[in-house]
Amino acid sequence: MTVLVASDLDRTLIYSSAALGLTMPDVLAPRLLCVEVHESRPLSFMTETAAALLAELTADPSVVFVPTTTRTRKQYQRIRFPGRPAPYAICANGGQLLVDGVPDRDWRRQVARRLAEECAPLEEVRNHLIATSDPSWLRKERVAEDLFAYLVVERQLLPEEWLKALTEWAGARGWTVSLQGRKVYAVPRPLTKSAAMREVARRTGATRTLAAGDSLLDADLLLAADAGWRPGHGELADAGWTAPGVTALDLAGVVAGEEIVRRFSRNARVRRED
Repeated sequence: MTVLVASDLDRTLIYSSAALGLTMPDVLAPRLLCVEVHESRPLSFMTETAAALLAELTADPSVVFVPTTTRTRKQYQRIRFPGRPAPYAICANGGQLLVDGVPDRDWRRQVARRLAEECAPLEEVRNHLIATSDPSWLRKERVAEDLFAYLVVERQLLPEEWLKALTEWAGARGWTVSLQGRKVYAVPRPLTKSAAMREVARRTGATRTLAAGDSLLDADLLLAADAGWRPGHGELADAGWTAPGVTALDLAGVVAGEEIVRRFSRNARVRRED
């Protein structure tokens, strides 16, 4: 039996210093391992326990670990996970499928065809984002992999009514809006992590899929998996989102990431023994 483990990264498996959520007394805080450096500075972390569990999980030949992220390929490749390198990775919210680190051209062509047929073009959405944003809270605007757009904002200044109006405008054009930390994402609705996960499952012959994620963009991934977990923080937790087969953890921050890897390991082991 092959078990496919597809996990979102930021604020699910790995955490920036601002997202660690270390609410316990300092003497009880977990030891951390830096797994990403950017511009010569440590950027993302796991607990050492989570890192050891992940290394053990990926060493099992019956488990296919698939990092699954909205990050671009370049952003993803900064991460150095412990254990065996992942043979597959899903980037750009499903727009890029990496096989041994190399983008799969056939998959990208399939994605491009669906986007052209089912939703408004990227340039229209990007222009709307720029035109309706306010310089008082907008810090950056970016396009990722020529697939979707996002803004970096001062979240405390971001008007709720603007976000609501954007969500309605984008939805009518086949796009989804997601607020994650300081970033507002506008992503084509057909661009999903779940579609890419199904493709990897097909290629690997996986008979069971496990998933984890914290944001609205992870909901389709969790629904598509045989079993899923979400931490006690993030968009899904804030909305009280639940679904059959998805476990809502009470833990938040980096310790939730550790618990997610532990649940992956336990579930994969039980299924193998069955």
